[in-house]
Amino acid sequence: MTAEDLKSLIGTALACEHIELEGDGRHWFATIVSPEFEGKRAIQRHQRVYAALGTRLQNDEVHALSMRTFTPAEWAAEK
Repeated sequence: MTAEDLKSLIGTALACEHIELEGDGRHWFATIVSPEFEGKRAIQRHQRVYAALGTRLQNDEVHALSMRTFTPAEWAAEK
């Protein structure tokens, strides 16, 4: 799995304003900014991203994914 593959999977399932990925093909760290995270707790946001990956986590195409998730307003404040 490449960073572009992973970015495409997440971006297709979520309306994202920003996706940044670092990793080695199996272990990834993502920063994801989406208006769909508005009003959701961190666990709900992560579940939404995991749902976007579908079976790729279960069949070990993506072994590990750590993430920071932001709404657009949170991301603007973070910068």
